[in-house]
Amino acid sequence: MSHSPLARRVCLILISLAVCNTAMADSRPLTSLEGKTMGTFYSVKISGDLPEDKAHLQQEIDALLEQANNDISTYREDSILSRFNRYQGNDPQPIPGGMADIILVAQRIGRATDNAMDITVGPLVNLWGFGPQKQPVTIPTQAQIDDARQRVGLQHLTLTSNSKGEWLQKDLPSLYVDLSTLGEGYGADQLAQLMTRKGITNYLVSVGGAISSRGVNGQGMPWRVAIQKPTDKENTVQAAVDLQGYSISTSGSYRNYFEQDGKRYSHVIDPSTGHPINHTLVSATVIAKTALEADGWDTGLMVLGTEKALKVAEQHGLAVYLITKTDSGFATVMTPQFKAFLQQEAKP
Repeated sequence: MSHSPLARRVCLILISLAVCNTAMADSRPLTSLEGKTMGTFYSVKISGDLPEDKAHLQQEIDALLEQANNDISTYREDSILSRFNRYQGNDPQPIPGGMADIILVAQRIGRATDNAMDITVGPLVNLWGFGPQKQPVTIPTQAQIDDARQRVGLQHLTLTSNSKGEWLQKDLPSLYVDLSTLGEGYGADQLAQLMTRKGITNYLVSVGGAISSRGVNGQGMPWRVAIQKPTDKENTVQAAVDLQGYSISTSGSYRNYFEQDGKRYSHVIDPSTGHPINHTLVSATVIAKTALEADGWDTGLMVLGTEKALKVAEQHGLAVYLITKTDSGFATVMTPQFKAFLQQEAKP
């Protein structure tokens, strides 16, 4: 369920949402800023005049994302999250408000997906060789899986908040919290909030496969993004949507994996079994009000598989687009909420 930095780079290039602009005669200045963060890439596109110097804005963006990394990265030993994971006691530990926001969303989506989205699944992700520990690619024994599962579970994590701040508490000393599956969405939201604070009303920002938008592009048209078809061809578009000021995120199971004895093992781990998923859902895209929401839901739905994911999406009124592998290619299904954003769709 967690993504390594390499997985996030692959997601950006191959799975994710590529920017599509419709050309029109009437155009306006378009500023693009790019960089690296969270083991992946970020992109900021601003339509219209900038309120300040471009170089200064780039510095603010980098500083903002650097702070997010210092808070939630499991690849930095001195991050607040890494220190919490090393802590072996059960006293509440102070955490930043942004980190508390991520955990609150994770807990809510975890409950809604019957814990398919579980930010404590790190021991299993590491065991299968997809986490920061990067263990050799070997198939864990059932005893190893059972042992790791004893250290997994959202019920062991408590978030409390009052006028003085936010605290995180665990009742298992070895509980390991991994927020990387939500980090891209959180980063995209942070960029969107920065744009709003600066009075920028036309932008498209992305971190990895999570995108947030507002207003129109350089041609005065709604920002349009493309969902990649899950194939080896990098620029094959499956569907295109106009975001209309919303956010979008895609999770896929078909790029980050290893093979052994002719069997493919996905990086998406099902907490209920301790094994990589083995169903046919290969891509889940969610459109939501925030990138954090979209990023959380797409992971949980990806774990559930097509049938259960669609049921959960319908129960919660989600805008969801699912791509399933079939014997003859791919099949797609979407909720009515997603169809409202859809502009074009290729044959599966």
